[in-house]
Amino acid sequence: MRMAAGLVSIFLGVGFGLPGVAGARHFARTGDVWTFLGFPTYGDGPFEHLGIPTSTALLVAFVAVCVAEVAVGVLLVMGRPLARTLGFGLLPIELVFWVGFALPVGPPLGLLRTILLVISMRAR
Repeated sequence: MRMAAGLVSIFLGVGFGLPGVAGARHFARTGDVWTFLGFPTYGDGPFEHLGIPTSTALLVAFVAVCVAEVAVGVLLVMGRPLARTLGFGLLPIELVFWVGFALPVGPPLGLLRTILLVISMRAR
């Protein structure tokens, strides 16, 4: 289960991180939210509705969280005990970004990773 949780973490980090880099780069150059297949990637979500406009700094912060997610995933795959704690600790931060940018895949995959982590703790 720990291995599966690690793979979910890596998938989340890479899956959101690479487009996040492209989105941050595009925003820094143009001041506009990058669109992919006609959809705004990291804009026009709850953050903006709460008065938190998309910015390069916000996008870079999200990419940093994605890098941390990949690191947690690698640590989980390697079997490092601290990785579980880091995975649980990172979840609320990720959740803020997933909800704030209206990324619907993030919360269910984050929940899956959390369930896998809890099961892996009980399997010890």
